[in-house]
Amino acid sequence: MALPPAETLEPEELSPRTQQRMQELTPPGAAEPRPGPEPGERRAAAERQLRVLLTPLSGADRRLHQKRLLGAGGGAESRAPPGKRLRPEPGPTEPAPASAPAASPDGDSDGLWDADSDGSDGGDAAPDGDSQLSAYERKRLKNITENAKFFAALQLHESAARLHQITTKRVSHVVKRPKPKKAEDETVPRRSMRLQRAEPLGTPLLELPAQPEEQYPEVPAGPVPMLPEGQEEESSQLTEGLLATWTRISEEKAAGPEERTWDVKRYQDSLSSMVLSEDAVRKVVKSRVCSMAIHPSQSIVLVAAGDKFGQIGLWNVNSGSEDGASTFIPHNSPVTCLHFSPANPAHLLSLSNESLRCGDVTRAVFDEIHRSEDNLSSFDFLEASATTAVVGYWHGDVAVVDRRAQGTSPVLSVDIGFQRTRTVHVHPVNRQYFLAAGSLDVCIYDIRHLQRRGPKPVSSLGGHTRSVASAYFSPVTGNRVVTVCADDKLRVYDTTSLSSAATVLCTLRHNNNTGRWLTRFRAIWDPKQEDCFVVGSMARPRQIEVFQDTGRLLHSFSNLDCLSSICSINVVHPTRNILVGGNSSGRLHVFKE
Repeated sequence: MALPPAETLEPEELSPRTQQRMQELTPPGAAEPRPGPEPGERRAAAERQLRVLLTPLSGADRRLHQKRLLGAGGGAESRAPPGKRLRPEPGPTEPAPASAPAASPDGDSDGLWDADSDGSDGGDAAPDGDSQLSAYERKRLKNITENAKFFAALQLHESAARLHQITTKRVSHVVKRPKPKKAEDETVPRRSMRLQRAEPLGTPLLELPAQPEEQYPEVPAGPVPMLPEGQEEESSQLTEGLLATWTRISEEKAAGPEERTWDVKRYQDSLSSMVLSEDAVRKVVKSRVCSMAIHPSQSIVLVAAGDKFGQIGLWNVNSGSEDGASTFIPHNSPVTCLHFSPANPAHLLSLSNESLRCGDVTRAVFDEIHRSEDNLSSFDFLEASATTAVVGYWHGDVAVVDRRAQGTSPVLSVDIGFQRTRTVHVHPVNRQYFLAAGSLDVCIYDIRHLQRRGPKPVSSLGGHTRSVASAYFSPVTGNRVVTVCADDKLRVYDTTSLSSAATVLCTLRHNNNTGRWLTRFRAIWDPKQEDCFVVGSMARPRQIEVFQDTGRLLHSFSNLDCLSSICSINVVHPTRNILVGGNSSGRLHVFKE
């Protein structure tokens, strides 16, 4: 097997310590060393390379046959282990000493150290200081030779060449055919000029006027004329007829409390008799219904609805025509609360974020009762005469407003400690008590003991884990309170004794997750039934549910043909079997006998 080419090694110079050691180890009487070369020649010799000639091995001998160090300037210079003398190789022009032993047939000299020796015996070196190699140099050269053979056996050069051929990108010899040119008479497919965003040839585009967004006029402070939307000051015959009907029915005598029903079986029968027909569905306002009120008349069904843009719609359900509704704009923000005055049904009180107004049909004007820079949330009458009212604010305060006082400021403003007040409701019997529902708090307060800051509640209705949407007293005695909470529960409390902590009578699981596009549910009591309340539902088919205060479901109002949406806001006639539900598109549904 042929050995790889000879390796080229850099020369190694002897350090001063090694030279001194060599002089000490040289025995007396030894031949004086030949004078060294001149400095210039020494520098030239240092620049030369040390070459190791490796010859092939014979089959009979596994050792190196010949090792020569070719150098200049006195032979090879190398380092030796301590205790070993270095015998330099004869120079190219100097003959070998006569005492140098002849090479043995196996390729090693008699005086040379065995390559496998560790150099521990210092007497093996020739005492005459000739050019014989030390055991250290022979072992070092053997290691170099074995390393060269090992790397040659790995065949790294052949592997690198093959890897280079693999990684080299091969040139494709495939000849691509040229694409045939399209014939000149080939039919070109038609392309829309609109899709190419290009104008038609020879026809200029008509510039269409920009469609302005629908904007409602800003309602100023103070009285606002009761004019329908989109009409001039001269009212149409439709509006005049509607307002005349409102005036006429307001003069009727309201039915007494003796007509109210207390038997549950009879009450269920009356609920079953109430149906929804196609002519009892009407879009009254343009946007989402936020509040509703029904006139207490016994002859005509007149419904008022407020939406999120400040509009109030009036609908005469008995008209039976498309012209039985009119829309007014007395507010700039959502109308969150509507009530017909219990003392004079010709007055319709409405509340929005910025003001509380009274619509007087006899004067055809919306008077401003209260205005505030803080957002208002709800109100209720403190007296049967409807001259004073308690008003709730979205930031948590409550205020007392007197319609007889001059100006639009409240007579009393109280911080009750709520983060938010959504609804306020006055006790039907003891009207000095009112109920406030906030984020997590529902409390009953005494209007006579209100302080400017931090009044103590008479009773607290706890147990709510999320925000409360509404809380109302039962209509006859006020011994019950029903709340709607965002934790998907309806709760009924016992408020008979008005203790410091009201007792929970019933907790009903109910889906109240209306989301951002629907008005939040409000559970209201049926004025004709002390222990039954009405609430919207997320269930399908769409329906309006009636529950007893024990949690029992008494009836569900539904109609697959006419009711296909969620009615978040509902109102019940105080004496007649009439239920009205409003959805998020401004449409009202009237269930009646």
